[in-house]
Amino acid sequence: MTVQSDLEKVIAYCEAVKGSYAVMAHSTEDQQAKDMFNSMKADIDKHMAFLSGRLEYLSLNNELYRQN
Repeated sequence: MTVQSDLEKVIAYCEAVKGSYAVMAHSTEDQQAKDMFNSMKADIDKHMAFLSGRLEYLSLNNELYRQN
């Protein structure tokens, strides 16, 4: 397994988690819980931005990844 495929898998997993947080926020009537789920979803967005940036960096700057 390469770093590139690891990053791709983690990004996909983050998408799934983000969707779960969105569902949980939508499903609760407790505003405090809703706010927390939405905050957690925003945190996942930040993580995904970093991971996507790292994947892009590797794609552009690493000879091994440019071949894939």
